[in-house]
Amino acid sequence: MKLFVLFYSLLTALIVNSQEQTNVSSQVENDKTQFLRIQYNENNAPQYLQLANVRYAPANNYPSNVYVDLISAVHVGDKSYYESLNSLFKNYDAVLYELVAPEGTKVSDKSAGEGKSMLSALQHGMKNVLGLTFQLDEVDYDAENFVHADISPDDFVKSMDEKGESFLSMFLRMWLVGMQQQATNPNAINDMDLIFAMFSNNREAKLKQLVAVQFIEMDPVMNALEGKEGSTILTTRNLKALKVLREQLDKGHKKLAIFYGAAHMPEMEELLITDFNFKPVKTDWVNA
Repeated sequence: MKLFVLFYSLLTALIVNSQEQTNVSSQVENDKTQFLRIQYNENNAPQYLQLANVRYAPANNYPSNVYVDLISAVHVGDKSYYESLNSLFKNYDAVLYELVAPEGTKVSDKSAGEGKSMLSALQHGMKNVLGLTFQLDEVDYDAENFVHADISPDDFVKSMDEKGESFLSMFLRMWLVGMQQQATNPNAINDMDLIFAMFSNNREAKLKQLVAVQFIEMDPVMNALEGKEGSTILTTRNLKALKVLREQLDKGHKKLAIFYGAAHMPEMEELLITDFNFKPVKTDWVNA
């Protein structure tokens, strides 16, 4: 199997962060909200992968003190990035987080890094190659305001069965789109790009640049997973997260965050607008 395809597939489960975090606030534009972008340096080389933390408030401005922030998760990143997130999360009444696990699961410090699955091994291998840390090791999931907002493994399998999905079919769809992108996009990453980066004297920086570019171009790959009723890996989990959001709002919580992968955010935004009558009011861009 081609190296770039394997690398690309891993990236759908990982969002890689590289440098110290800085914030740049701006009003959300009227066009489609971006949740990822690249900041280039003076030599037009990728410098930072930037993620958008987007705030949503009731469209009719009532109640005026309620808001929901969509905060894109980065599963493998720099330690200082997660330290900044831990500080940010203290400002919310509730932080809804993703983790396919039984209902009410809390991630303890002891169990965070003990995953024995193949994906866990690949994620930890990726962080070692890039000189980064693992999200589950760094984010304080034991915080009192953290609320599990994802489906259980049993519900995941049930949803996949109902949609006629399998992990093999999802991988093949992503693989085919990745191959098409490489054939039609002159800027697409190929095997040689990855090999040169791996053996570069500045390997970590070169690989991070490749990762940043790949994430900006991941939309077609994720769209390949979506059927008429959406996919389990995105839509089913998004609906669960927003069900939990509704419960938290009904409890009277006013300052809320949804901490999920960036690939989930476009549909999350659509549902906040159509089902909750919220509107985007501002974006905080962070260097990831």
